[in-house]
Amino acid sequence: MDTTAVLDIGMDALILAAKLAAPVLVTALVVGFIVSLVQSVTQIQEVTLSFVPKAIAAAVALMVAGHWMIAELVTFTNDLFARIPALVGG
Repeated sequence: MDTTAVLDIGMDALILAAKLAAPVLVTALVVGFIVSLVQSVTQIQEVTLSFVPKAIAAAVALMVAGHWMIAELVTFTNDLFARIPALVGG
């Protein structure tokens, strides 16, 4: 196994991690921004008001995108297993 194969697998894994984290992170970012806007307009500075909607939105994002996330992860794992003979030189 040479250096380029290791770097290729590492880069593919990092890209997959970014793709899998994006739906939850973007959802939490948007909901957090909206809640902070509402807090600044109404001058209500309650900590749970910012945490609970983000947690609920992240859970909804996981339920919506969960099937796609698992399918992407299974595809990546199957591709890695398929590359094993080429990586060991067999």
